Amino acid sequence: MAASQRAQLEASNVRLMKDKAARWGITFGGTLVLIALLLIFFYLLYVVAPIFRSVSIEPLHSFTLPSHGKTVALGMEEQSEIGFQFDDSGTLTFFALQQTASSNWQPGQVLLQQQVVAQPTAFAATQPQNKRYAYAFGNGMVQVVEPKFRSRFTNGVRHTSPYLDVNEHSPISIDPQQRKLVRLAYEYQGDSQLFAAVTDDGSMIVNLLQASRSFLTGAIELKPKFTELPLTKAVDDVLVTPDLRQVLVRQANRLSIFDVSRSGVVTERQTLTVDRRQYGEVTSMTLLAGASSIMLGHESGLVTQWFEVASESGRQYKYIRQFKAGQSAIEEIISEFYRRTFYTISATGEVGVFHTTSEADLYFGKVANFHADTLVIDPRANTLLVQANQQLHTFVLDNEHPEVTWSGLWQEVWYEGYPEPQYVWQSTSGSDSFEPKFSLVPISFGTIKAAAYAMIFAVPIGLAAAVYTAYFMSPRARKVVKPTVEIMEALPTVILGFLAGLWLAPIIERYLPGFVATLIFVPIAIIAAAAVTSCLPSRWRQQCTDGRAAVMLIPIVIGVGWLSFELSPWVEQVMFGGNVREYITNELGITFDQRNSLVVGIAMGFAVIPTIFSIAEDAIFSVPKHLSQGSLALGATTWQTLTKVVLLTASPGIFSAVMMGLGRAVGETMIVLMATGNTPILDWNIFEGMRTLSANIAVEMPESEVGSSHYRILFLAAFVLFIFTFAFNTLAELVRQRLRDKYSSM
Repeated sequence: MAASQRAQLEASNVRLMKDKAARWGITFGGTLVLIALLLIFFYLLYVVAPIFRSVSIEPLHSFTLPSHGKTVALGMEEQSEIGFQFDDSGTLTFFALQQTASSNWQPGQVLLQQQVVAQPTAFAATQPQNKRYAYAFGNGMVQVVEPKFRSRFTNGVRHTSPYLDVNEHSPISIDPQQRKLVRLAYEYQGDSQLFAAVTDDGSMIVNLLQASRSFLTGAIELKPKFTELPLTKAVDDVLVTPDLRQVLVRQANRLSIFDVSRSGVVTERQTLTVDRRQYGEVTSMTLLAGASSIMLGHESGLVTQWFEVASESGRQYKYIRQFKAGQSAIEEIISEFYRRTFYTISATGEVGVFHTTSEADLYFGKVANFHADTLVIDPRANTLLVQANQQLHTFVLDNEHPEVTWSGLWQEVWYEGYPEPQYVWQSTSGSDSFEPKFSLVPISFGTIKAAAYAMIFAVPIGLAAAVYTAYFMSPRARKVVKPTVEIMEALPTVILGFLAGLWLAPIIERYLPGFVATLIFVPIAIIAAAAVTSCLPSRWRQQCTDGRAAVMLIPIVIGVGWLSFELSPWVEQVMFGGNVREYITNELGITFDQRNSLVVGIAMGFAVIPTIFSIAEDAIFSVPKHLSQGSLALGATTWQTLTKVVLLTASPGIFSAVMMGLGRAVGETMIVLMATGNTPILDWNIFEGMRTLSANIAVEMPESEVGSSHYRILFLAAFVLFIFTFAFNTLAELVRQRLRDKYSSM
């Protein structure tokens, strides 16, 4: 007796120890899962946070301007180690900006000084990325030069030296009448060059020098196409575009746009008159990076942006947006090399930093309390060189992500060349003048669209199958059906995406009427079969057990589906003129893509069905039997018991099943990547595709530069996806608990 009690006590102690170990193990595992989720959350924030940092300008070096002439242009080489200055006496001076590992240069030390021309009368600089400069001198001649830098490596150390490259065709005669040029604009494309100039007698001339190769010698020859424009007022500014197709002439607040044809013919296309009362007098003008936008500075401190927009009379320049850069006149606007960021210098010496597309006011004020006269940005946009009086000051500029703002990510943005503000995701292009577009709205919408169509397909099938399997099917059949459906969940989604994109999509396109008919008539056939069965004599109905009824429906479903597809060509010929795709596109005006939302909804719904089925079936099957038996005993029918008792009791689990399926659909990657066109559009059209957050990350992360705005915005997309799934799961848990509390007393 005593031995038996001791054995029971020891067994009880062992059980308690096992329970405690299990409890601690489960708690430890759950804590690790929570920690992992928090680490993911904070790592995403860590990567995303830098895109919202403000501009930082830190002083680096100061030194006296090497040349005593008036500066007409400043510049820097890519490494920000050497700067150069063009002055009004025609001299080019290269000077050190910082000491390097390969030299003992001191900031401001003159490295090379060379006289380009004597007694220049005008000066012009190309767009920053083209890096050429032109001096006009006597008799309508122009000298074109390019500051260059030669690098060599010795024992792994880079040595850079500057030199001046003189254009092989220089000097160039611009004016056949050999008049003095007092204003000059210049651009080139390949070997062709375009000059626009104002002469001392007030005439406006345009000269397109087209390059052609000599058939005999192979040498490049420039053939001039000279035009004199009929202007009556004084010209204040003149610009030409890098594509050599436009000349922009400003006369006070009147801006004339001239088109230059390939044959050299110059025609006036548009005249803009800027409202003085609204914006103030125009004081400066420049082209933004890419040369698609004109930036006008005003005496009121405003900077306005204008670019071409399609209209009934063709593409016309139109006012787009404005920026406030202080209260004094804008004396100079400086554009970055490749981004749509620009810098302003006001009459009071204040510097402003702005980004056009994001409409961001990034910085405004006096840099280190200096009165800025002019400034320049290096090609990498991380060094600022400011001239104040006869002093030059270098600053470290931290402005990595000016194009990213909350409004740019989530609101409509008016991009260059677009007819109106739009939501656009287009991160890359083959052109340096490309403007990246980072709206998260299209891909977030695509995520919701894909999940919605998948749930429309999966929820009715998954829940209906769960109800039938758990409540109506015989235990013997359930043991076969339930594991079979659950095994479907192990099917790799890449296989489903492959089949959907290469097999299902062409079938739907070819047999679209038959496919739609199948979706409509198969449920009708099942309901009709049930209605016919209910009218049969009771002894026949008793033979239709649950398993037999399901087997009897299989040939009906197959037969209706086969008939729908067989009749599809006939229906297409009779009702849609032989081509349903053309009918949808031309007659209904609906875009039809082969890989579309319908394909994605079916394929992803097929992947989601096992999740919904398994959880919902377990919830329905777990309803206590005494509840359903009591309902039947009180006289309720089987259907009444199902709808009034079983489904209500199982509703927390059913809702969890739907929300788990939705979470799976939101995070799905491979199916939407392979079964849709991955086009980031905002349209509920079932015959068009979409791009989802997860697919966008999978497609673009391998090509993104680490640390770039593109890279960090992809992490932001991952963070948004994380929030989506977290919100869905949290909502599911709240509703499940509420339903559980409501129906737990049954």
